[in-house]
Amino acid sequence: MDVLRSLVIAFACFSKIPMPRVDWREQSMRYCMCFFPLIGLVIGLCLWVWAWLCGALGFGSVLRGAGIALLPLAVTGGIHMDGFADVVDAQSSHAEPDRKRQILKDPHTGAFAIIGVASYLLLYAALATEVATGWRACLLLACLHWMSRCTSGIATVAFPRSSKTGMLAAFGDSAHKRACLAVLAAEWLAGAAVMLWASLPVGAGMALACALALACLHRFAMTQFNGMSGDLAGFLLQVAELAMLACLVVLGRLVMLA
Repeated sequence: MDVLRSLVIAFACFSKIPMPRVDWREQSMRYCMCFFPLIGLVIGLCLWVWAWLCGALGFGSVLRGAGIALLPLAVTGGIHMDGFADVVDAQSSHAEPDRKRQILKDPHTGAFAIIGVASYLLLYAALATEVATGWRACLLLACLHWMSRCTSGIATVAFPRSSKTGMLAAFGDSAHKRACLAVLAAEWLAGAAVMLWASLPVGAGMALACALALACLHRFAMTQFNGMSGDLAGFLLQVAELAMLACLVVLGRLVMLA
């Protein structure tokens, strides 16, 4: 029963998909991060349907790319983009780590956050218009959102935290860390295996980009913020998705991915 509650809490917290009410107790949240990648699976299925619909109705690449960029925000409610915006705002202050952490908690949106989000979405949508329309490219695009959530989940559970309070601390304290890390690692490897099966060179490039994003985030979080936070987990997810999408487009062109 606690496992089912963890599933419900994961979807209730990280998506806009309606879920039944459950108590957010420590036991209920223990395995929450194990189910976090399933939201990426839902997004992948939505993107697959969108790609099919665009082909069936003859939509152009611009509308197709806009849908690819906006559908993940519709499913998640923008919770991870909010973290990305907060981190951009804090990093743009060039302040000390303590001050940056205070900026992360500030509910107001700064100019740098708006510029960062607008630039991100513009680049993401532009890259999305260049994604091939074949089933291999669609499968890699779907796997991208699974992989980013596996990576963000690993960082949430494994990396030292900058604070003992907040959402990330709640999930980290409640998590059965060894079990969660094992499940998340297995899910990451399963996603990588699917991408390699779809296209060995493109899948390998995307998996490497995802792993590099995780490694760079660890150093970034420790040096600039003295540890992980929920906002940094969202920032990692968004950066990993953008990096993998860029690999999909560039390497897909090089190998003429259909």
